[in-house]
Amino acid sequence: MPMENMPDPVSPASALPMLILRVLQTGGLHGYAIAQRIHLLSSEVLAVEEGLLYPTLQKMLLKGWVEAEWGISETNRRVRFYRMTAKGRQQLKKELHSYDRVSQAIRDVLRTA
Repeated sequence: MPMENMPDPVSPASALPMLILRVLQTGGLHGYAIAQRIHLLSSEVLAVEEGLLYPTLQKMLLKGWVEAEWGISETNRRVRFYRMTAKGRQQLKKELHSYDRVSQAIRDVLRTA
């Protein structure tokens, strides 16, 4: 695959919790499905690597933003399914507000510089 067609790793990494929470807003998913959903919804621009996804999910579990339970995937494998908690919904609102502020600030600089 030519370099210009390679998916970009999620960057900055601080956006990953917001993306995970947004994807989980519609229902529980296992880790690989979360990564796939982000990749597809970003028109295959963003790629979430396992080395970043699972540590982020673990931090989100510890913060109470998501909860997990073991289940069987569509490929008949034992996987953890993650779902957003009420605390996660509150965090998503904060993350989206912060993202909107930063995005607007960047647009302002690009427009006026």
